[in-house]
Amino acid sequence: MNWDRIQGNWKQVAGKAKEQWGKLTDDDLDVVAGRRDQLTGKIQERYGVAKEEAEKQLAEWERKASDAWFTDD
Repeated sequence: MNWDRIQGNWKQVAGKAKEQWGKLTDDDLDVVAGRRDQLTGKIQERYGVAKEEAEKQLAEWERKASDAWFTDD
């Protein structure tokens, strides 16, 4: 999945991020606003992991992204 698409549809996919990283607050996700580097930092902060681990988790999550994430229910 293209990160530009995730960023452009952040309000729709923020819930998926919260499912993946439950320690992230709604405020965290609002601050991130789809910016990949900001999300990496928030994952590091909330989970106490190194930048490399946060980036690994984010890359895995990004690979799981599907068109279903972008449908209006």
